[in-house]
Amino acid sequence: KISILQPPTTKSQAIHQHNPPYNKYCTMSESIQKQIEEIEAEMARTQKNKATNYHLGTLKAKLAKLRSELINGPGGKSAGTKNAERGFDVTKSGDTRIGLVGFPSVGKSTLLTTLTGTRSEAAAYEFTTLTCIPGTMKYKGARIQVLDLPGIIEGAAEGKGRGRQVISTARTCNLILIVLDSAKPLTHKKIIEQELFSFGIRINQVPPNVKIIKKESGGIGYQEMVPQTKGMNSEVCRMVLKEFKISCAEIILREDITVDQFIDVIEGNRAYIPVLYVFNKIDALTIEELDILDQMPNYVPISSQHQWNLEELMEEIWDRCNMMRIYTKPRGQIPDYDEPVILHSERNPTVEEFCNRIHRTLIDQFSHAWVWGKSAKHQPQRCGKEHRLMDEDVVQIVKKAG
Repeated sequence: KISILQPPTTKSQAIHQHNPPYNKYCTMSESIQKQIEEIEAEMARTQKNKATNYHLGTLKAKLAKLRSELINGPGGKSAGTKNAERGFDVTKSGDTRIGLVGFPSVGKSTLLTTLTGTRSEAAAYEFTTLTCIPGTMKYKGARIQVLDLPGIIEGAAEGKGRGRQVISTARTCNLILIVLDSAKPLTHKKIIEQELFSFGIRINQVPPNVKIIKKESGGIGYQEMVPQTKGMNSEVCRMVLKEFKISCAEIILREDITVDQFIDVIEGNRAYIPVLYVFNKIDALTIEELDILDQMPNYVPISSQHQWNLEELMEEIWDRCNMMRIYTKPRGQIPDYDEPVILHSERNPTVEEFCNRIHRTLIDQFSHAWVWGKSAKHQPQRCGKEHRLMDEDVVQIVKKAG
């Protein structure tokens, strides 16, 4: 039996056949995506030299605005908060939070089970984990929350495979572990880095030392505290600010930055998160292949199934999160070495930060502190709230009389 397609009898039927109904939001997204591709193609065609810096800066500013609209909708202000794609509802607990991000079937669930004892379903097929599964591990007295996130795919930042929810949750972590399969190509690493970058996560970077003070009038003021060698100058600065509709502001550059970093400061919604690359399933590699991987920075080789090299991984997590243990000592008693107070600080924290970590009202009743340990000149040392502590110091807080 052969069915023959009947020709349209009316004009409206003909239009409907050639132009099926569509969602206007999908069309808007496709339009933005097309504009992004056109700008990227123009940037690829443009030679990079001093004469084209001005033009490239304009294109980069337009590209940043379009990507922000693609992720957050028209006029979107904050990355990762569009409608229901806000991330998984997981209560933050413990002293720090780390997230496991990677492609499907690289061993994230097995690693979570090995580190925390929390059972996360692991199987031989992809996308076994469909939601965020939290677990808690204890290391050096600290309680570290580990999140097993669903596997992401290429195009995750645009919403493919619940990618926005996964990366939105990753933005809340103190450290991201990018889990990679040692037997798979290294291009997977680049793809994940690009997806995180597109969503406003800056890997292993610190916020640029740039001050932007918006004013009511007076035009653009531009100051360089250090020579700019990476493409920034007053003309590029004015063009980028014009693209973001900023006409009156004072710009102070205290370090040598790129145009992309300047755009990040203007946007103001970037997350600067340390990242550790965890190469899993090293039991399938030879010694020669491991020697090649060893040349890469910020990486730890492990085998979660055989529990190889997990101690080094946990030590790296501790160092990257800048955690320090401070022990409390009640008056007339021995120090409490079982439950240290965990502080996060790139430089040594002060006694005041220690008091605020215990309770925010404690500093109001603070008189002085007795400190034992590496930071004390003699044991014990009477200190004020500005004294800087070191790892494994013992602190006794003395309150004001009355």
